[in-house]
Amino acid sequence: MKRILILAFFFTGALMYGQSKHVNTKKGYAANGYDVVAYFNGKAEEGSKKYKANHAGIDYKFSSEENLNAFRANPDRFVPQYGGYCAYAVAVSGKRVNVNPETFEIRDDKLYLFYNSGNTNTLELWLKESPEKLRTKADQNWNNLIAD
Repeated sequence: MKRILILAFFFTGALMYGQSKHVNTKKGYAANGYDVVAYFNGKAEEGSKKYKANHAGIDYKFSSEENLNAFRANPDRFVPQYGGYCAYAVAVSGKRVNVNPETFEIRDDKLYLFYNSGNTNTLELWLKESPEKLRTKADQNWNNLIAD
């Protein structure tokens, strides 16, 4: 029985790692600790350690109990696309690039995050270069990235 429990522990850990290794958890949380539900209300808000949840081995923070409860009711709706990495970078180069959590877009009820630093705002490039074509390319590239 003890052996079964140990194997279950290691299997669960490996499964969680397999899911979480493809998610940008800078600062220990998805979306750099920003509230993924707030984005759907048009706001980039930092979450609070007071309102936390774990989904598929990833920790999330929220700015309110209401947003926490919305996430718990339907977490997959709020999870950032491409593991929370820059959507533009995934599309153009097939690479995982960190984001500025205040640079985002909701498109077709999905959350996309973008790199924005210095003179480079990839959300502007995304919008200028055709989000639909870039999203198709990002979907293909992301499938290749998570297959590794």
